[in-house]
Formats: sequence, structure tokens, C-alpha cells
Amino acid sequence: MQAQKTVQIAPVEFDLNLTRTLIPLKEMSESHLMALLGDALLEVVCAGQTLFTGGSYDAQHVYLLYGDVALVDDTGTRTLIKGRSSLFPIAHQQPRAVTAVAETDCSVLRIDSERLDKLLTWSQVADYLQLIISRERDLDEDVDWMMTVLRSNLFFKVPPLNVEQIFSRLTPQVVYAGDVIIREGEMGEQCYFIKEGEADVTRHSDNKRQHLATIGVGRCFGEDALVNETVRNATVMMRTDGVLMRLEKQDFYRLLKEPNVSALGFNELEDALAKGVVTVDVRSEEEYSEAHLPKAVNIPLNILAIKSRLLNKDNLYIFYCDTGRRSRAAGYLLAEHGYKTLALDNCNQLFGNLGKSMLRDRRNYVLRAGEAMPGRTD
Repeated sequence: MQAQKTVQIAPVEFDLNLTRTLIPLKEMSESHLMALLGDALLEVVCAGQTLFTGGSYDAQHVYLLYGDVALVDDTGTRTLIKGRSSLFPIAHQQPRAVTAVAETDCSVLRIDSERLDKLLTWSQVADYLQLIISRERDLDEDVDWMMTVLRSNLFFKVPPLNVEQIFSRLTPQVVYAGDVIIREGEMGEQCYFIKEGEADVTRHSDNKRQHLATIGVGRCFGEDALVNETVRNATVMMRTDGVLMRLEKQDFYRLLKEPNVSALGFNELEDALAKGVVTVDVRSEEEYSEAHLPKAVNIPLNILAIKSRLLNKDNLYIFYCDTGRRSRAAGYLLAEHGYKTLALDNCNQLFGNLGKSMLRDRRNYVLRAGEAMPGRTD
């Protein structure tokens, strides 16, 4: 079989209008999408070359942007797909069920699947929290700043299940122009968000003070020393008067630890379905429409705050997605608000060979009085 050969385009420049249509990338906020694309790989694959081989694990979402690709199964049967004919990643099973060979010169986008899943979940949990915050009238003045914080650089490192704990652990600190907030070489005991004002980031190099950046509202700084348990690698001095929100080291470590989520084992799923327990698919509407569990309802994670009113707090619900990350977040967030939830464990088995026979329902179901009912088909 021909070895995979690709040519990377450098520097990478993404067509954002095109990228925003891809599934599930279209469900992400701009800040999370840009963070994701910062590590993505845009390639040209020449006709006759292989994108991936059957039986391999590459842990990537591979999108065909332009050109034609043949999918070849183990019997030699070829299925032709054309760029833009599908917004989904190509033959996304892991291990790969088919070999993908370029029929023409192609443009391909490769994204690390784990990073995509993390940033997608964070983005949608931030959307969830924005709706929750918007209902709190006493928080009106802080909504914009709070959403800026949730889309900041720090929380790409924090499990999204801890989203509702973040603001309760921040304490305000009034600062003035010229104040040195952290100093290069010192041990870190806090990290900070800028709520108001600007600061300069500098580093000592070759007996000179080198200016690295000017940072403003919503930016977090000082977290690297906490994450890596090392000394500060730069000095941060306030350029203007302002207000910082301080997060202490121990609170930061608590936020890094993912809480326990009540779960249902994959081997228990069939029994639960037989008993009529309602399953909730928290993937996007497009992903749900491709195939889902029998009679599963669709409540995408990013609109969970709106749709949760359709659930009955007396009923038990099982949440699932393709990896388990979005469904764990949904189950946990709703459990915190009094709902009876279980997140399906080992969701990857459901979307692998073991669960393939269970994901055959393409009909639409909706919640009425907390129960799953057939939806409109037109």
C-alpha cells in the first residue's frame, strides 16, 4: 500500500468562512476556534497519495476542503467523496475503517481530536454559563467581563466541569500604574485576571529589560508558574490604574481537578434502554441527525440552559456524546441544579464497533412532559 505523503502549506492561513461551516467546529466560539486552528495542520495531498490507512489510529479529525478522495474498504470497494460534499470529518472511525486515497490533488485540514473535543466542550460550557449569568440581574454589569474571562487563555487548562466555581474563587485587587504585580524569578503564589486596566510584560535578557507584550482586560497572567510549579518567567507591571481579580494557588489547583460525575457503565446501557430511561444526546443537531440511540432526544450542550426546562426533575436521564466529555459536563451541570442525571461511561465504545448496531435511529425525538416523543418529520 502506498505510504502517506503530504505537503504542508506554510504559513497556514485558514479560510474562516469555510472553517466555520465544518462540523462540529461551527458550534465553537471564535476565540476557542482560533485557539484550535493555531495548532491545526493545513495540507496539500497530491493525487494518488494516501491520507490515512485502514486499521490505523491517528487521533485526528480530517476534513476534505477541496478535491476528490476515494475511500477503500477491506474488500477493495471504492467510494468517492468530493470536497464540500460533506461538512463532517472523513470516515471518522478509530481505528480507521477504510483507507483514504486522493483521486485528485486535495486540500485537507487535520485537527487533533483531543484538543478539538476539549475546546469544543469549553466553548459550549461557556455558552451555557452565559445564559445562566444573563438571568442574574445583579450581574448585568459584569456579564461582558465574565464571558471574556471564560474565553481567556487560562481556562483552556481547567476542566470545564468546574466552570461554575471559577468566579466564587476570585478576589478583587485595586492596583495603580507602576505597581509590580509579579516579578521574574520569584515563586508564584497567585495568578491574576485583568478586569480593568493594562499591564506590561517584560523579561530580563542580556542585561536588558525586554518588553514582551502589553496585556489588557480579560487576560490572565502568572498561571505558568502555578501549572509548572516553578519560578515566574517574566515581570508584570501595571501600565495604568486598574482592577485585578486574584486566584490563589490552592484555589487554582482545586480548579484543575475534575470532579466526579455520576456515570452509567456502557454494559448497563441496554438494560437502561429496555426500562425506558430517556437518553439525551448533547452533540450538535447535525451529529444527532446522522444517527443516535433509539428514541434519544437532542439537547446540544451549548443550549442546555434553555432546553433544561423541558426535563422533569423527577425523571432520570442518561447523557451521552461521541467522547463523553460534553455529556459529562452536561450531566454534572444539571445535577448541580437538582436534576437526576447519569453520564454514559466509555462513550467511545458506543461510537466504535461495539455500539455500531445501537446507533441506527435517525428519527427526531423531542421532550414532552419530560418524556421522549416522536418529533415532526417535515
